[in-house]
Amino acid sequence: MNFIDVLRLPLSTDLSRFVHTLQRLGLPHRMSEEGDVQVLWVPEDLVDEARELYEGYLRGDALFVAHALVRDEQPEPPAQDAPSLLAQAKACKVTAAVILLCLLVAGLTRLGDNLGFDGWFTFLPLHLEGELLYVTQLDQSLAEGQWWRLVSPMLLHFGVLHLAMNCLWFWELGRRVEVRQGSWALLGLTLLFSLVANLTQHFNSGPGLFGGLSGVLYGLLGYVWIFQRLAPNPQFALPRGVLVMMLIWLAVCLTGVVGKLGMGQIANGAHVGGLLVGCLTGLLGGALARRKLGAG
Repeated sequence: MNFIDVLRLPLSTDLSRFVHTLQRLGLPHRMSEEGDVQVLWVPEDLVDEARELYEGYLRGDALFVAHALVRDEQPEPPAQDAPSLLAQAKACKVTAAVILLCLLVAGLTRLGDNLGFDGWFTFLPLHLEGELLYVTQLDQSLAEGQWWRLVSPMLLHFGVLHLAMNCLWFWELGRRVEVRQGSWALLGLTLLFSLVANLTQHFNSGPGLFGGLSGVLYGLLGYVWIFQRLAPNPQFALPRGVLVMMLIWLAVCLTGVVGKLGMGQIANGAHVGGLLVGCLTGLLGGALARRKLGAG
């Protein structure tokens, strides 16, 4: 369904009564904010009706009231229960699959304690001889065809809290992308964000053991944030405060205080790299979507 923006008014304009009436009438619509402007979107085939309703609303004339009475006479559709967790997982196959893979790898690696299995998913191949840990260089591992290592660290997690938080956030952010743009889009973005985050972490900190979905999460956060500002859609609307909270957490991690408090080392390079590439792809994708919406 192609939605068209029919009203662009200052945020100071009170549209609450008009929007409430649209809800009572059952007229499909969406509201978004772009800077200091509020935007009303309706399906393309209802643009004329929505404008006619708004003009009647401003005049307070009988036309607006008549529409309300006619619509109110129509029976309301039965309320639908929220889809079950299983139904959501079936609808968001890539989101569910990535989380299941993380859980599987967590079991195989015992959350990072089993170096024998860890070595299959680390960015650089590693092996333990006695008490010494040996790491293979990146160019050598790529020459040997181990290309999966460029993205596989996203499946590695170190601790229950690390795993649980990353999976929960991927469930929240991944579903938004998959529902709106499809499974292939989410898969491509996940692999791209993992690649950039891992490369950034490696070249920023040198050879080392790192892993987790957090670089991908910051990529999805940046993507959804910028895309939503350019091409608003209810499916991309983040809960209030989520963006601020995650950016504050990133800033706190960059200070190094988290490591000093004994909470483990944070892969700041992966977070920053993921966020930057997410914002860039959100900018490109949002601009294209906005252009198509305007053309429609």
